[in-house]
Amino acid sequence: MNYRHAFHAGNHADCLKHALLLSLLAALKRKPTPFAVLDTHAGCGIYDLAASEANRTGEAARGALRLADGTNPALAPFLEALKQAGFPAFYPGSPALIRAALRPQDRLMAVELHAEDHARLKAHFKRDPQVAVHKRDAWEALRALTPFPEKRGLVLIDPPFEREGDYGRITDAMAMMRHRFRAAIIAAWYPIKHRAPVRGFHHALMEAGVAPLLAAELWLREPTDPQRLNGSGLVVANPPQGFADAAAEILPAILAGLGAAEAGAGTAITWLKP
Repeated sequence: MNYRHAFHAGNHADCLKHALLLSLLAALKRKPTPFAVLDTHAGCGIYDLAASEANRTGEAARGALRLADGTNPALAPFLEALKQAGFPAFYPGSPALIRAALRPQDRLMAVELHAEDHARLKAHFKRDPQVAVHKRDAWEALRALTPFPEKRGLVLIDPPFEREGDYGRITDAMAMMRHRFRAAIIAAWYPIKHRAPVRGFHHALMEAGVAPLLAAELWLREPTDPQRLNGSGLVVANPPQGFADAAAEILPAILAGLGAAEAGAGTAITWLKP
């Protein structure tokens, strides 16, 4: 409960997560039938990059702000979505990006337990009939709010990884979701500090039978220092057709735009279970 995303909005992890998120939403919109999205750790919705929290860390300056003038077509949907949300003055969190991508027949459920962030999120979506804001535990919400009546959609799991057991909670949640809502796309963000926990996480997902399963990763340096956020990844269960190819263009474009020239920097798209 001590984690506040306002200190980290627009960092390299957000760039990976949100550019890939928009690709997943675009895939859902290929069909005219309605879909729903569940964002389990929604945060405030939008972040002021001139606020003291963002200025204290400077993470946006080393992240999304470095991409702002890029011309790589793989990043065009992401950069346009940021612009429409008021970037570079503001950085949109996942619920704001999701809401902007919805069609009239689609809806969003945004879950946030932190009292202040929940209040800001609720105010941001005040009187929006397509958005329901919930103040509840994310892991409880996953069971309570699924499967969707629409019978298709996206579940985004994005915990802060500030307490022990988040890898296990994600594994259990994804295994449960693949059992009770097989049509859903399930995407979970995770940090890359050093490789051992990530390998264990991937192995646990495969042992739990989560399939098909794709991991998209970007790291700024060799992930050997457990005290630093060296990179991050998005693991996607039931990825839509074409997503792997899109991710294989998006991630190198982000890495190049960030100017990450440290030894060992790279990206990877890995089918953990075809």
